[in-house]
Amino acid sequence: MKRLFWLGVGVALGVTLSRKASETARQATPAGLASNLGDAVRELAGAIGAFGAEVRAGMTEREQELNDIVEQRSGLPRSGVARTERPRGGNAMPESRRGRARRAEI
Repeated sequence: MKRLFWLGVGVALGVTLSRKASETARQATPAGLASNLGDAVRELAGAIGAFGAEVRAGMTEREQELNDIVEQRSGLPRSGVARTERPRGGNAMPESRRGRARRAEI
């Protein structure tokens, strides 16, 4: 009975080591290395995205704090002040000036 037990342990150990060795060999191939690199890049992209979200959240929080400070010191409510945004796109010139600029070129 003892011999049968040790035979079973040896077979199980052999199968485990064989699978581990084949997995290690697969990771050393170009396809395995590319897979590892792809996983690393995905993890890095996720970390960068999370960092950007944290920075944006911090910026929003700090902007609110600064708005509250301005409101306290000036006594003027900031809620009625519209925030101006820059137009998106390559040309930052207002539409009315762009039309005049085009007419001047002609």
